[in-house]
Amino acid sequence: MSVSVKQLRVFEATARLGRLTAAADEQAMSQSAASQSLRELESTLDYPLFQRVGRELMITEAGRDTLPKINQILHLIDSLDTPGDGAIAGPLRIAASVTIATYLLPRLLAEFVQLHPKVIPDVKITNTQQVIATLEKGQGHIGLIEGPAQHRQLQITPWHEDKLEVFCHTSHPQAQAGQLHREQIEQQRWILREDGSGTRRIFDTAMQAINAQAQVAFALNRQEAIKQSVKAGLGVGCLSQLSIAEEVKSGSLVVLNSPLELTRRFSLVTQPTHNNKLTETFIEFIKSQTQSIFCKG
Repeated sequence: MSVSVKQLRVFEATARLGRLTAAADEQAMSQSAASQSLRELESTLDYPLFQRVGRELMITEAGRDTLPKINQILHLIDSLDTPGDGAIAGPLRIAASVTIATYLLPRLLAEFVQLHPKVIPDVKITNTQQVIATLEKGQGHIGLIEGPAQHRQLQITPWHEDKLEVFCHTSHPQAQAGQLHREQIEQQRWILREDGSGTRRIFDTAMQAINAQAQVAFALNRQEAIKQSVKAGLGVGCLSQLSIAEEVKSGSLVVLNSPLELTRRFSLVTQPTHNNKLTETFIEFIKSQTQSIFCKG
């Protein structure tokens, strides 16, 4: 089998960037040369890596299975540039769910980059479903998600426990009581995260467990929008304890006890064969540091 490094880099870049033109630009090639490289690679492997849907290139199932192996090969090739163990350096592409990206990741990255100043973080903030899609396409080295998930190809490892809180404004009728009983839950106007987020999935599962149906007034993809809506008296919210800690401490929001089971685990998402020293070092770092970050936060 005769496969060139150039062919592998064009395939990896196309899968990561989602467009052949962008991959060609990144690799300093013409689009026709990049297209020829892909055709040659597919011919050598004897199976299609992409299929064309309109003007878009969609990675095939075979391409998806092949991508982690090619990433591993390219990581090994790139490691030849540095003799011995070498420094921890280079781009670190992270896809993270909103709560983690907002309340945990900045402090973790600040400490990590201080230890390894040659690392260049590249963070994509989105919901759990999109984090998984990002890793699936090879567009990230590591994903950090908030909701339960399974995937046939990706490795999803529990990382840390978090708890969601039901909360309201101080002017809400239930604020003084500080709780919602089972029969009161269905009477509330709920302001929640959008479908596809880990926070929403945990909430929906908890509601199903007590056989209750939520009246969703708003489904929003920004935590600040949810908090401001609750402060405006538009309803009751449900977010991570991390995201409302300052407002609860200042007294602008009130936590409501409820029969909902809202404990969840943050998880790490990686390719099953990621032989990348930078990724491994970052994973070990956040595992060792998260407990102290939670305690400080």
